[in-house]
Amino acid sequence: MQRYILFLFLFLIFISNGQKAQNAINSFAQDPAVKSGSISFLAIDLDLGSTVASYSQDNALISASLTKLFSTSTAFEVLGENYAPITRIYADGPIDDKGILHGNIWIRGAGDVSLGSKYFNTAGHEFDFLLQWADTLISLGIKGVEGSIIADGSEFGYNGAPKGWASNDLGNYYGATHAGINFYDNTIKLFFDSGKLGSKAKLTSVYPKVDNLVMNCNVVAGSSKGDDCNVFGSPFSLNRKATGEIPANKKGFEVKGSMPDPENQLAKEWLSVLKQKGIVVSNGAKIYRLLAPKLVNDYSKNFKLLFAHSGKSVKEIAYWTNLKSVNLFAEGLLDYLGYAKKGDGSTITSIGELKKYWAGKISLETMIINDGSGLSRANAISASHFCNLLKYMYTSTNYLNFKATLPIAGVSGTIKSLCKGQLGEGRVIAKSGTLNNVKAYAGYVETISGKKIAFSFCVNNFSCTSSQLVSKMESVLNALADY
Repeated sequence: MQRYILFLFLFLIFISNGQKAQNAINSFAQDPAVKSGSISFLAIDLDLGSTVASYSQDNALISASLTKLFSTSTAFEVLGENYAPITRIYADGPIDDKGILHGNIWIRGAGDVSLGSKYFNTAGHEFDFLLQWADTLISLGIKGVEGSIIADGSEFGYNGAPKGWASNDLGNYYGATHAGINFYDNTIKLFFDSGKLGSKAKLTSVYPKVDNLVMNCNVVAGSSKGDDCNVFGSPFSLNRKATGEIPANKKGFEVKGSMPDPENQLAKEWLSVLKQKGIVVSNGAKIYRLLAPKLVNDYSKNFKLLFAHSGKSVKEIAYWTNLKSVNLFAEGLLDYLGYAKKGDGSTITSIGELKKYWAGKISLETMIINDGSGLSRANAISASHFCNLLKYMYTSTNYLNFKATLPIAGVSGTIKSLCKGQLGEGRVIAKSGTLNNVKAYAGYVETISGKKIAFSFCVNNFSCTSSQLVSKMESVLNALADY
């Protein structure tokens, strides 16, 4: 009888705590700021398999950076934590007894996003790998190159941005597209000097220097405390525009934009390093994009592999992808799928491989995914999709590695301020997602009672500020932590 009473008591507590979460999401949905918008919410008990709380769980919405959960988890599952892209350096001609290469040196890209990345290099040392490459050529006896340095990222295509990326994102650093060759996070830095309030700021330099870049700047000195600029420009285009405000009375204020053509930039930067090292390259730097289709490479014939450069692993890249929500890294992890499986790193082929892996494991019905980062507004993913993914990963041998990439509420990454000083602090372990009129969180909750929950919470088209919405969403997350 005592056991029955204890069981009933615990069952009533379980029901009560679950009702708290359901009441919290129901109350949230009635808030005037979201009542006319769209919500998709689901929370499930991972050990029991039961629903803790739900609201329009099958409503497929624009989920912003929550999409990164698919690109990172799939990379772990399909490629494994140790997969790393290999950039290969080839020669297509003989080296004579004087150390002159009678031919070209080729940089064959494999989509590596870590080359010169700030996430894997200390400031000022991002170009060190080019010095190492040059020293390797010297160690191989090469003292001069009769031909060119040619960068070839063709195995990932030259399609630019994925479907659904907005044109006003593409010129900004976060809108840098992934390609077969990536360099310095595919970023350029614009440095401005600003004067008194309302005056036009002066562009003083661009780093790294981009040959023939045309910058049309209308940046003014404003009252903002930080960067309130927008940079416009399409992939491969050397025409860029910068607008907006930077703080008044600043020298060398930095604004980041996307690099127009990383393939071209890498070839030219290495050419410069080789010159410094005394290796003369007679015909300068070239890129495969402008040589094709007249030139078709078959690296198995008439090419000699000089050396190879291993990039960072899936585990290392996925960590920064989710912790800091790095769009370029997410697109890279996605594109590795197509490259590894089909030799084609294009976004379309890679999405096909992603869907192929999850088909039969979780339901993909009604899900629309066009990129790996979530910058696409053509994506539509529901809370059910995300929770099914999170539930699957909970049982995977890759679970701990995957979970370790997720920020912790009130502690780290993009949710360092979320639930700070509240019940959810340290208990909500999740990816955040933010676009204009989109706010979302998805991940795991370790509750005060020791329960493990997977949840997804997305809101589109709210009428309050983003910070006001986060405060409202926190009440729901805290209720989950109290489950």
